[in-house]
Amino acid sequence: MIDLHTHTTFSDGALIPLELIRRLAVAGHTGVALTDHGDPSNIEIIIPNIARACREVGDLFGVVAVPGIELTHIPPELIAELTEEARNLGARVVVVHGESPVEPVAPGTNLAAIEAGVDILAHPGLITEKEAKLAAKRGVALEISARKGHSLCNGHVAAMARRCSVKIVINSDGHAPGDYLTPEFRYRVGRGAGLTEAEYKKTTAVAQKILNRATR
Repeated sequence: MIDLHTHTTFSDGALIPLELIRRLAVAGHTGVALTDHGDPSNIEIIIPNIARACREVGDLFGVVAVPGIELTHIPPELIAELTEEARNLGARVVVVHGESPVEPVAPGTNLAAIEAGVDILAHPGLITEKEAKLAAKRGVALEISARKGHSLCNGHVAAMARRCSVKIVINSDGHAPGDYLTPEFRYRVGRGAGLTEAEYKKTTAVAQKILNRATR
């Protein structure tokens, strides 16, 4: 398993980075991105420190850990600029907190994130066909979320991704030990969203490709 959307004590997660990495390694994950919530006030703190934690671990826990960020509640006009800044600071996976149905995310966030070429648009809610087509063109993956609330639009996201040939990943959006995916729960999340067996299997290959790109 690969989880490309997780949170540590650098934002609102319960675990320090190394404990998070260790727990996922023991649970059978082969790769993880640490993607704490970030905005202009904290990315200069979060990203370099998460990057150091990932470097310190290396392969010692038997899991590939990469530094990332989840740009969260960013005005759409600033997303491209902050995406570039995050990458310059060392974020290897850039996630944007999409237009979830359970939070007041600014309209236009999904489109701005896709236009900025982020790696993953998390829980994109009622993403439009226009946005999904652009995501396919720009190589931005859409997330099927295991997170309570954010997962309410998983079925719509899966259907739109199928219609527009967009890549899909399945992530925990984990904040605490009970949130992280087991193989069985991951399967239920994917199939419950309406993914076919073939589509579900492709989500692993998509996540692996993003992880490979992050470690180049």
